[in-house]
Amino acid sequence: MAMATKSFDTGVIRLHASDNVVVATRRLPAGHAIESERIVTGDPIPSGHKIATSAVAQGQPLRKYGQVIGAATQDIAPGRHVHVHNVSVTDIRSEAGKPAPFRVEQAPRSFMGYWRADGRVATRNYVGVLTSVNCSATVARHIAEAAGREGLLRDFPNVDGIVPITHHSGCGMPSAGENYDLLSRTLWGTAANPNFAAVLLVGLGCEVVQLARFKQEYAIAEGSQFQSFTIQDTGGTRKAIAEGLDRLRAVLPEVNRAVRSEQPASELVIGLQCGGSDGWSGVTANPALGNASDRLVALGGTVILSETPEIYGAEHLLYARARAPEVAAKLRERIVWWEKYTAMFGMEMNNNPSPGNKAGGLTTILEKSLGAVAKGGTSPLNAVVEYAKPLSARGLVFMDSPGLDPCSATGQVASGATMIAFTTGRGSAYGCKPSPSIKLATNTDIFRRMPDDMDIDCGTIASGESTIEEKGAEILDYLLKVASGSKSKSEELGYGDMEFVPWHIGAVM
Repeated sequence: MAMATKSFDTGVIRLHASDNVVVATRRLPAGHAIESERIVTGDPIPSGHKIATSAVAQGQPLRKYGQVIGAATQDIAPGRHVHVHNVSVTDIRSEAGKPAPFRVEQAPRSFMGYWRADGRVATRNYVGVLTSVNCSATVARHIAEAAGREGLLRDFPNVDGIVPITHHSGCGMPSAGENYDLLSRTLWGTAANPNFAAVLLVGLGCEVVQLARFKQEYAIAEGSQFQSFTIQDTGGTRKAIAEGLDRLRAVLPEVNRAVRSEQPASELVIGLQCGGSDGWSGVTANPALGNASDRLVALGGTVILSETPEIYGAEHLLYARARAPEVAAKLRERIVWWEKYTAMFGMEMNNNPSPGNKAGGLTTILEKSLGAVAKGGTSPLNAVVEYAKPLSARGLVFMDSPGLDPCSATGQVASGATMIAFTTGRGSAYGCKPSPSIKLATNTDIFRRMPDDMDIDCGTIASGESTIEEKGAEILDYLLKVASGSKSKSEELGYGDMEFVPWHIGAVM
């Protein structure tokens, strides 16, 4: 999806030579002359929305990024607003073409991280208080809150915090099958994330997700890195809170022994997310993050692209980049699963764009997906893994997940992401623990309106003040800085305790 002419003087950007739409860089009134395209706007055009540059007959495809984003539901004249009122999803796809050889030169880079005994490297040094079931959520939170009130970390400066990880499941579900497997591997993957130096797992005692079975399935031994108990066996809520505090006191001295040391950038694992997308997401922040992803992959690092419903319409571009036929086949298998899954509930993949997405200029899931995949850069797709499963390769990996951002990021952390890079055009309020999240604003307006939430302004790409390459380099620099211990904006705001959202499939029983 090579970028082409940018005509800032006339208030539009043309993204590809073959496109029959351009994107308004500011609100344009009806009757505005766009000299570079030799058209006049026939409607008022909001910023980030599309304008037809040539006549498009009913049923014919609309193209943006050099790819099909939909078909006209009526005849569209040059200069008219192109959006949900005159565009629908289509099965037409442009040819993916053969990807260019991946060659990105990067001088060696490093960050200050925590080396773990299993060889992985962490960006944070947290203790987690996880729950097997919703019934133990309150106790887990009370343990973390009591630790704060008592100043338990006062003598342990190398510990970044005590994080309660709670959820709304763990019972009222079958004790075998897809839903059970999803939850159990998400819990264990999260507990095993290198950013957690130690974990307490708190259960109620009678739930479906039994602690004894959980430990047996994942070959977990109790020790300084893992402790577990149930409220019922401990003697109730107050005694369970006291037990949790005692366990924390026992593990904190060991956790505090960890110190940051220089580590190669190849040890970073970044989860790529976009939320509250707008018409600029695929023009500014997503391709800039893709550039940063390419830089990190060239250094030997790993990036995880996810949100399967939000690659629908762009999956052919990823098939073309697959390292091997079996990788493409695995991704195709997940796309087919999602088509069947949504059909079960009377939905379709185009239900994905939200009202905010559409208000920001995104018309169809095809358009949204074409912008979303840009986060993955241009490197080969090395592997496809199911939700919350351990990574099977370095470089660019696709992890199957819903498009719901907290749910997708939860799976990425469970798969091993030690940081999250999150692009947003509407202003998503999100943060993550134990893996810090950085926010990349797709437009300068949202960066200025939400300065406490946004880390980097990528809107300068649309205004011509910076290039995708320059912003990509800036993003990588910032990722390394945060990985080394600097707090991201969401960390400063205290986000991350409420954002653990495991994927739930199936009936609640």
